[in-house]
Amino acid sequence: MAHRVQYLTVHGHRRAYVMKGSGPVVLLLHGLGCDHHTWDAVIDPLARDHTVIAPDLLGHGDSDKPRADYSVGGYANAMRDLLALLDVDRVTVVGHSLGGGVAMQFAYQYPQLVERVVLVAPGGFGPEVTPAIRLITTPGFHQVTGLLTLPGLRHVGVTGLRLLSHSRLPRTRDLDQVAEIFDSLRDESTRAAIRHVVRAVVDWRGQVITMSDRAYLAGRMPTLIVWGDDDSVIPTSHAEVAEVVVPHARVEIVPNAGHFPHVDHPQRFVKLLREFVRGTEPSAFDPQAWRADLEHGGSVRIHQAEAGHAPVSPLRRRTPA
Repeated sequence: MAHRVQYLTVHGHRRAYVMKGSGPVVLLLHGLGCDHHTWDAVIDPLARDHTVIAPDLLGHGDSDKPRADYSVGGYANAMRDLLALLDVDRVTVVGHSLGGGVAMQFAYQYPQLVERVVLVAPGGFGPEVTPAIRLITTPGFHQVTGLLTLPGLRHVGVTGLRLLSHSRLPRTRDLDQVAEIFDSLRDESTRAAIRHVVRAVVDWRGQVITMSDRAYLAGRMPTLIVWGDDDSVIPTSHAEVAEVVVPHARVEIVPNAGHFPHVDHPQRFVKLLREFVRGTEPSAFDPQAWRADLEHGGSVRIHQAEAGHAPVSPLRRRTPA
């Protein structure tokens, strides 16, 4: 389903976004290689009682793809500035995969703007990530992918990925969405932007950035973590680390879902999000408490996470199938 795309220029670059509905604001941040379309099935239901903002991050979708800052912190800054131009003061921020890392960074940097945090199969809770993403950091990715996305080969590749995604073979559930990302790489500027993004967060050993050292700064914000139980991109086991470094979070494991639970089961996802928003009070930023958190730090939880001591949280649930 198509949604009307609007545009704003931020720091000289055009940013695309969808904005729909009225009520408390929900900011939806997509993952690597995706755009606002990843939220298509959830925008309309959420917009019945929320203002939904779903931007295309710089380098993705209909937003510009310049040679620019594609760091997680840079993305968080851009969301602050986009919201300022839209005259939005407070949001529940929802981030998927790379967008999860951006959502948490946004919460660290601008806690006064954040009411709640929702992380969907987020990056940043461990080094493990699919080898396909690590390959993007290797020399020759740009040139090889340019050849593989020529018209004939691209059609074969996209069709093959989509067929595999419906084959019920192990670890193939997410390939339908991967096919969409692969298809987008036919654009040279998109390939260059994706390479810059990945090199900022991943090297050949896996994810470089981590939430573990600063997650305690979001300890006063209501937090929901959603993961599919068949994620082939970022392991569902990272939810156990999340339970250590964000111990107050509610963790939901969605059965029969992969890396894109909001796509696999959009109605279930909307229900989870609505229940979370209705059942929690918005975070209220307290500068003194923030300074106290900084002084005490989160070293104990970091060491527990690194040692693999991840107790099963009483807040962890499997959503009904």
